[in-house]
Amino acid sequence: GGGAAVQKAVAERWQKITGVPLCEGYGLTECSPTVTCNPLHITAYTGSIGLPMPSTDVAIRDEDGTEVPIGAPGELCVRGPQVMKEYWHKPEETALVLRQGLLHTGDVATMDEGGYVRIVDRIKDMIIVNGFKVYPRNVEDIIYGFAGVGECVVAGVPDPARGEVVKAWIYPKAGAHIEVEALRVYLKHELQPVEVPKQIEITDAPLPKTLVGKLSRKELVAREAAKIPVSTKAER
Repeated sequence: GGGAAVQKAVAERWQKITGVPLCEGYGLTECSPTVTCNPLHITAYTGSIGLPMPSTDVAIRDEDGTEVPIGAPGELCVRGPQVMKEYWHKPEETALVLRQGLLHTGDVATMDEGGYVRIVDRIKDMIIVNGFKVYPRNVEDIIYGFAGVGECVVAGVPDPARGEVVKAWIYPKAGAHIEVEALRVYLKHELQPVEVPKQIEITDAPLPKTLVGKLSRKELVAREAAKIPVSTKAER
């Protein structure tokens, strides 16, 4: 799987059909081509991006640059031969990401005692609801487990009382019908109260995508700000 995080439901369906697990890795343009990867002998999808590649150091650090405890979320930072030297003719941008001898990726991750890394979400996509941190990717993973969901994007939208609230845009699979109240009941059992979307929009058209085919959270947030509906079926 490449280009974006593999959804658990997709990985499980893939293995059921093929009998072979998806082996996921992680890389970015600034660390071309790979930072971590799962061992090839795994027998099931792990949900992890695996272990650091040879000669690669990975650290999980907080906002002050201090390494966080095992299992705690923080920014994924990388040092290794694949890390870029600089952004071309952009010294200010380079200084923002290359600090303390490490590339700061902008991704929130955790690391377990075995050194396996899991991506939580992008720092810039994190939603703050009444001071609590909500990671859209976690909410999306749970929503994809609900029958009939074809595409899903979760993001924070402005709210005068809470600062932000969680909103989900959902495009059903062909022929599927999603009952919003049934979905809410399901989510209340699977998520913390602060993570449950306050707004759910069931669209009648595929969700917008980037030029490389990724679902575009950025465009949906921009449409929300401009009050441009994705479809006419909205539930609040």
